[in-house]
This record gives sequence, structure tokens and C-alpha cells, in this order.
Amino acid sequence: MLVKTFGSAVYGVEAITITIEVNWLTTGKDPMIVGLPDNAVKESLHRIESTFKTNGFNMPRTKVVVNLAPADIKKSGTPFDLPIALGILAASNQMENAASISNYVIMGELALDGEIRSIKGSLPIAIQARKEGFRGLIVPTANAKEAGMVNNLKVFGVDNIKQVIDFFENNEKGLEPIVVNTREEFAHSQSDFEIDFVDVKGQENIKRALEIAAAGGHNAILIGPPGAGKTMLAKRLPTILPPLTLQEALETTKIHSVAGKLPENATLVSKRPFRSPHHTISDVALVGGGGNPQPGEISLAHNGVLFLDELPEFKRAVLEVMRQPMEERKVTISRAKVAVDFPASFMLMASMNPCPCGFFNHPERECTCPPGTVQKYLNKISGPLLDRIDLHVEVTPVAFSELSSIKSQENSATIRERVIAAREIQAERYKNNPGIYCNAQISSKMLKEICVINQVGANLLKTAMEKLNLSARAYDRILKVSRTIADLSLSEDIKPEHLAEAIQYRSLDREGWSG
Repeated sequence: MLVKTFGSAVYGVEAITITIEVNWLTTGKDPMIVGLPDNAVKESLHRIESTFKTNGFNMPRTKVVVNLAPADIKKSGTPFDLPIALGILAASNQMENAASISNYVIMGELALDGEIRSIKGSLPIAIQARKEGFRGLIVPTANAKEAGMVNNLKVFGVDNIKQVIDFFENNEKGLEPIVVNTREEFAHSQSDFEIDFVDVKGQENIKRALEIAAAGGHNAILIGPPGAGKTMLAKRLPTILPPLTLQEALETTKIHSVAGKLPENATLVSKRPFRSPHHTISDVALVGGGGNPQPGEISLAHNGVLFLDELPEFKRAVLEVMRQPMEERKVTISRAKVAVDFPASFMLMASMNPCPCGFFNHPERECTCPPGTVQKYLNKISGPLLDRIDLHVEVTPVAFSELSSIKSQENSATIRERVIAAREIQAERYKNNPGIYCNAQISSKMLKEICVINQVGANLLKTAMEKLNLSARAYDRILKVSRTIADLSLSEDIKPEHLAEAIQYRSLDREGWSG
């Protein structure tokens, strides 16, 4: 008897429906799986046999052929255990009333006793199931809330194979579809942060720089001595970024779902991600890849912040692979038979010491590095990468008088309101430019139309570039940052004072740092 069940395979952040054809033959022996299964899929037969024995079913001793179609796409992982097991039961007439089984996409890993374990990628699987018109989706209970965010699709969470068998044998009764109020859960946790800028004493100039970075989506680097507060400030950047839209939250959740990074029983990722990989990370772990391509840290930071602490300590090859994704806001992982795209629209926030000893330009302590060491240390960061960082911010130690002050500090919510107002201006400005949402994303061609300066401003910028020995690449960055500063001031025009503030954020420019 030939039976068809349906599962799903995830490639990149999209799902492809897989037809699982099971045929019980009266001649021959030993079951077999065809259709480019990997070892994890082939081993499912052993898990299925143990599950059958534990739950009172028999593994057919005559030949059973399981075909995973399309047969030219490689299938990997353990989530095909459950649909293969149900197909074998139906094909061998051990399951009554299995006619409706083909109306559902079914996924789950089996334990040896029939328990169903969680899977990766249930959100894109649910989206694809709805798109193809399936009546419902059956997934492990741990993944049900995540998949339940997709409306117009019945999602059932199950804990063991017996529940699924009873569901089909009892004319699709006995299980209740999961109900998730996506918008309510999304809105509830958008502003729930454990940290806040109100805890930061002093450092008003750094807070201002981070506000500009958040308002324009600009990349930034903090440079200063150990203990000055670089990491503490960077970790608070997500608290002032605009809230995720529902569409952005879905995009971000899909990536984390595919990577298996969502907590159990999670729904939407409601806050902008903040990823902080260690400096020993490999290039594959950073941008993504592997035999079965998985998203890397830059994709996990999509719509959020990628924080690289102690930037010069990262391997140069690791940093260089970020250059193209930073420009294109996506990364393409190519293999011999498959190429997948992962979104990678993130803000880069980096920090570093000014020199190996950490005290170059310190107001009180003396730098002990030999001559030329400061420039050599900075040269660990390539020019093309530095070119993609808009704001260079010097962080100085906080004086004791500021640390012990009882003066109340501005909280993140207040700063966030100004950032949101600036982003709304940019959203209106770029509404006819698909894919551009903030000032940091505009091209050189658009720069001439959007970042217009008057003659006074032009003279100021010319003088700054000549006297401060700023490089040519600093020109575009200064204009983009000044446009953001003008937006924060609710000004239609870029004024000389906006340019002057933007100019000071080029301290790491090659010819202007360390002599």
C-alpha cells in the first residue's frame, strides 16, 4: 500500500515541502530510505523501530521503501522521524482511518519511547505550509507557540506519537490547535529591558554619539582605555533603538528559529538582537556556512546590533569577510549544489583600546608603548573596514566627581523617543526608495540630493579636511552623519553646526590619529 505524508526541509530561512512516499512491498526485506537522506535521516529507522516496539506496533519485516521527494534535494536532520513513522504505520495497515494524513505537514524527532522532541525552523515551516494550502501543521509542543504565530493555519503541539495516531484515528479529534495572540505578546515585551542609560554616570558625549548612531543606523567604534565604560555603553545601545516592526520581528524570528536559538515555547523575537561574539570566532561562525549552511552571527544580529569587543584582537581574515555583507545587507553562502541567502542588515558596534597598553591619550596615565606601536595596533583594522564605520568616538575615564554624583541621568526611554522621531523623518524621506530605511543606507548618488550643504558648510568641511588631514573616504561619512544630526534637531537643512559635530567623529581616520 502506498501512503504519502508531508514534511518540510529548511534551506536558508525558507522552507521547502517534502513529500514522504512510503510503499510496503510483499517481497524483499529490510526497510530503506531513498531521496538523498543524510546519516541522521537514515538512522531514523532505528528510532522508529524502537518507538513501535514500545508503543505496541510492529516494524514490517518485508521491504518498505521510503522516498523523500524531490529526490534531488539533500535531506538532513531528525525532524523527518515522525512523518516517516506515520507513513510506515499507514502503509502497513496498522493505523486506521489515515486518509486525512496528507492534509497536514508533520515534523518531529522521535525518542526511543515515542516521545517527540523539538525541531529547528518551525516558523518558516508553518509559513510554507499555509502558503501551500495545508489544513494544519503538527509539531512538537515545544515549537507549537512559535509556529502558532502564523494565522489561518491550525497548529497542533504533540508530546508523543500516540497522540498523533489517536488524532487521525479519531477523525482529527483529541487535539486543540494552539492559539497565539501575536500582536499582544509582541507589544508586551518590546520595552522590557534589564539595563538602561539612566545607570550610566557622566559620558554625555558618548551617549550623544550612540544616539546619533541609533537615529541614523550608523556603524560606530568606541576607542578608549580599559575600564572607561565602552562595553557598558555598547550593551545599552539596543535600549534606544526604535522598536521592531511586526515584519522585522518575523524576519528576525525566522533566522533564530532556523539556527535553533529560540528558547523553548518562544514566540516572536520582540527586541532587537544584540550579538557579542568572542574574538576567537571563526569566519564561518561569523558570516554563516557549514556543510548544511546555517546563519552566522551577522545574520543572528539582523535588525539589531553586532558588537565586536576588542576589535583588533579579531583575526584579520574574520573581519574582512564582513565587508561585502555590510554593504549588501545580506550574505550568500554557496556550495556545489546549493546557494542560500541569509539577511544581514545589522549595526556594527565595535570597541578597542587605543594601543596595546591601553593608555595612549589618557589624561592621567602615561602610555608605555614603543614608538610606532600605536599606528601598528590600529593597522590591524583594514582601511576598507574602517571606511564602513561612520562614527569614531573617543571614550575617556569618568572622573570621581561624576561617579559619586547623585544627579539624575537621562533614561533610555527619553533618548529613544528622539531616535524614533528622527527615524520617522527618514522613513518619510525614503518611502519611494525600497530597501532604504535610514541615512546610513543611502548611496553616493543619493548623497548629492539628500545631504545638500550651503556655502558656509562647504567651507567648514573643506577647512576641516585640509587642517585635520582627513581622508577622502571621511567625506561621505561626515555628510551622512550630519544629515542624521539635522534630523535629530528636526531641521530640514544641514547647518554648519551639524557638520561641525559630525566632523569630530572622525578621530580614527588614518591620517588624523596617532600622528
